[in-house]
Amino acid sequence: MTTNYTFGPNGWTPEQVGSLAGKTYAITGANSGAGYQAARLLLSKGAQVMMLNRSAEKSAAAIEGLKQEFGREAELRLVRMDLAVLESVREAAAEVLETLPRIDALICNGAIAQVAQQEMTVNGFESHLGVNHLGHFLLCGLLFVRIQESAGRIVVVGSNAYRMGLKRIQFEDLNFDQNYSAWNAYAQSKLAQMMFGYELQRRVQAAGKQVQVYVCHPGAARTSLIRENANCITRALAALLSPLAQSAERGAWPEVMCATQAGLKSEKLYGPTQRGEMVGPVGECALAGLALDQEQAHKLWKLSEEKTSMPWLL
Repeated sequence: MTTNYTFGPNGWTPEQVGSLAGKTYAITGANSGAGYQAARLLLSKGAQVMMLNRSAEKSAAAIEGLKQEFGREAELRLVRMDLAVLESVREAAAEVLETLPRIDALICNGAIAQVAQQEMTVNGFESHLGVNHLGHFLLCGLLFVRIQESAGRIVVVGSNAYRMGLKRIQFEDLNFDQNYSAWNAYAQSKLAQMMFGYELQRRVQAAGKQVQVYVCHPGAARTSLIRENANCITRALAALLSPLAQSAERGAWPEVMCATQAGLKSEKLYGPTQRGEMVGPVGECALAGLALDQEQAHKLWKLSEEKTSMPWLL
């Protein structure tokens, strides 16, 4: 269900982006899928792109493909980073701060989904929560000063899964030690990401900081996100439904929009607006109130600061 067509009946499209020459964008998980396509779209508009990826091999192939398309002079860099390892995030953030004098937008795109059996990060977090939420929470905190200096943006890439599963943060058992479910763990991690995004909006506005924070979702896009981690049944179902999904490039449109478009609003969710908000024109989507629960958001923020040893200074 769509709340309105802010960008007309055809929705937002990359044609609405002008020249991005002189602007710099950092993207997590940019060696494939929507992250790769976001990097591609931004490069096509003349921007500089910093990829924050875990795999050196996949990143090298991605960079080579983009260099072939846009020329060897394309401004594209890589910093190795594993969102599942907090020390890796800290090291990557330090390198980014040394390398980039400005960050016009940090796009929190990297994610894992449907991990079949419970897996824990080296820091002791359930893998979905550790990668999707806590890794990004730390990264955003470490890079916030540079983003603020650039009057830049933070883009949180959520998922419609936030309104499924348990529909809450399971504070009493964050790691699902008692009853692990790949779907519930993924849904919780995306809800946590989105709660963080909206809470950060509120804190930034209260502090009068020159940073914009937006939350979006890609809808159903043909990427390798589920194929890499899911069990056989989930992979088979994803393959069956794949023809109904949109391309990875279309899946990247909401995050590129949130990184570049003027006039976006707080406490909104942007993404595809048709067929259950899985595909179709990109615009403003319905937002379930559970993502705006300030009591849970405050509790999650405090817990996230403790678990990442990252006290935000806003």
